[in-house]
Amino acid sequence: MPLLALWKSSPEAVSQMNVEQIVSAAGDGLLKDGSACSSELREYLSDIPSPSLAGYIDHCLSTSFGKSGMVLQDLVNEIGRRLDYEVTNGRYQGVVGGIGFDGIWRSPEANDLVVEVKTTDAYRISLDTVAVYRSKLIEAKELSSNSSILIVVGREDTGELEAQIRGSRHAWDVRLISAEALLNLLQVRENSTDPAIGIKIRSLFAPVEYTRLDRMVDVVFTAVADTETPASVLRSAGIDISSTQEKVKSDWQFTDAALLRLKRAEVIEALARREGVALLAKSQAQYWTPDREFRAVCTLSKRYEGKNQLPYWYAYHPQWDDFLRDADRSFFVLGCIDRDQAFAIPRQALVPILPKLNQTVRDTGAYWHIHLAEGPKGLSIVVPNYPDAFPLADFALTLK
Repeated sequence: MPLLALWKSSPEAVSQMNVEQIVSAAGDGLLKDGSACSSELREYLSDIPSPSLAGYIDHCLSTSFGKSGMVLQDLVNEIGRRLDYEVTNGRYQGVVGGIGFDGIWRSPEANDLVVEVKTTDAYRISLDTVAVYRSKLIEAKELSSNSSILIVVGREDTGELEAQIRGSRHAWDVRLISAEALLNLLQVRENSTDPAIGIKIRSLFAPVEYTRLDRMVDVVFTAVADTETPASVLRSAGIDISSTQEKVKSDWQFTDAALLRLKRAEVIEALARREGVALLAKSQAQYWTPDREFRAVCTLSKRYEGKNQLPYWYAYHPQWDDFLRDADRSFFVLGCIDRDQAFAIPRQALVPILPKLNQTVRDTGAYWHIHLAEGPKGLSIVVPNYPDAFPLADFALTLK
């Protein structure tokens, strides 16, 4: 059975295969430029969760097999896509007279990259040749003039290659990163709710003079701020604590981060199963299909039991609305920690009530309050000063 058909019919079985077996199952199993194997492998890689990419990269670097360099090249290019670059895959093998590159990564900020992927730094790289290729790509308008070279090396021991770059006349145009560090940046991207984190990460790849370290500190600070404090865990999960702070400052009860991750995964899996799509994490709350045409924002709330208190509280951020607006099909998904049911609201159904909802506006940004109330017909969104509540029964999503 072809790889993609097997993946769709039996994802559990495919997840147990190593990357060599994956390649053998793709197309005719012969990985080469323009082959059905290459096309099917790349489509499969675009469908799988990022931890699977990490596992395949580790296999490529720890196990010697004939096509490991080619597979690593495709894996690295897929990471580039998930960092929001527009990626053009290069050839596995160069051709006479052709412009050689492993990948072209075009960033939204126009800081483009020519990417070279190496499993090891045991062999010297001709930086002059790579620089010529970059110049030719600029001339052919495949790259912006504001571009540079990124070398991705599988092994972390890159001392000799670093010395080669520092001692060359191309040092200003070249950056070097290990595959593991690249994966770490992807993890930061997917675990963050800061809409600017992608820009900050991509800025690291643009050659700059690093006497001033603000750019790197900015990325590190954002990553830490999103993961270390309980309040940040709640905010990154999409839980609106602002409305309850004044009332319960002395009695905050924070939901365990592991529980939030498990519940979010359960909700997203249920939505993907119902809609027949594969959803990838763009950030901690944002998900989309590989073609970006189906999108979801998943936000969670614990149940609140205080006197005269509504049971579930959420926030809806303008950047989430922008994200959902750009897809043909999109859902704002409300998860409840204590329920085996979530609510997947199509964006077009939510937008008409937004002007009627309470909104908080601060220097750091704005968001709408989404409060749920229980009634005879189940949960509904509270719409202040509006006679008709927004019932959620039609949007119910069964988790089990």
